[in-house]
Amino acid sequence: MGGGGCDEREASPWGEEDALREGVEIHNFLVPKAFLHEKGQLTGVRFEKVRAEYDAQGRRNLVPTGEAPVDMPCDEVLVAIGQDNAFGWIERDLGLAFDSHGMPQLNAKTLQSTLPRVFFGGDSALGPKNIITAVAQGHDAAISIDRFCNGEPLMPRPDPRVTMTSQKMGIHEWSYHNQVSEDARKIVPSAAVELALKDIKLELELGYELKSALKEAERCLNCDMQTVFTESACIECDSCVDICPTECITFTANGEEPDLRSRLKAPAPLEDQDLYVSDTLKTGRVMVKDENVCLHCGMCAERCPTGAWDMQKFLLDWPQAQAQVKEVET
Repeated sequence: MGGGGCDEREASPWGEEDALREGVEIHNFLVPKAFLHEKGQLTGVRFEKVRAEYDAQGRRNLVPTGEAPVDMPCDEVLVAIGQDNAFGWIERDLGLAFDSHGMPQLNAKTLQSTLPRVFFGGDSALGPKNIITAVAQGHDAAISIDRFCNGEPLMPRPDPRVTMTSQKMGIHEWSYHNQVSEDARKIVPSAAVELALKDIKLELELGYELKSALKEAERCLNCDMQTVFTESACIECDSCVDICPTECITFTANGEEPDLRSRLKAPAPLEDQDLYVSDTLKTGRVMVKDENVCLHCGMCAERCPTGAWDMQKFLLDWPQAQAQVKEVET
């Protein structure tokens, strides 16, 4: 396998693990340049050594290092053909601006191009991501198009609406499963390597047995449940700190963010991951919660004697384009 550096490949970690398990060798920063042959027979592939450089927008370019090419002998080649955008059919005098990578220049929020009536989404917009991002861009583009057609400004964007309702029903009684699972991700059983390599039509992944499937499902976080903290009800008894399985709650003196991060029970090195910091409590301290490591298990709310912690289910209502209903005087 050729491609970029080991930390830059777009393959999933488990995909690489499967490849290594089957004896595949991975070679980094090699770009195929030519097929080698003798008397009409394939003898190998020639690769050029490259390095990764990034432009001001953070996009990667593979630049030749100038080193000698690498020849790898082989008698058979499987070519993995990727996908790329091709906008050659768009005339360049229409008012649509493209960058050095041939991608349209867009407003990242509205997805509007330099030609106001043209919008983009998906891989053709801001590059390949995943289907979730493509669907979200479809929503954003639809809102932009709706506002554009109605003569309304594209910014600011309509905010999503969040509805939260408490999920606490009584002492030690909850309306959702909150058992903390310390099980690691269960690997899907697969066919033996020797059998899989012999038969290309053989189903590689065998699927979970019922018991394993249920255990794996129980690892799912309650991502639509959120902890809600009420400062005025807190007596700073530290019960929530003692029961928290991930130590994501800390009561400490307030301070500047770098200093505050250094005094948490669980390290919080990701500066782009926000911390929840409460208002000043009765002792002058603050409660700090790191959402990045919270399991949403609700144990803090279950243990809290005053109800300062509560678990609330939230419904996210994402804005969508819809017909504008206007009253007409008769």
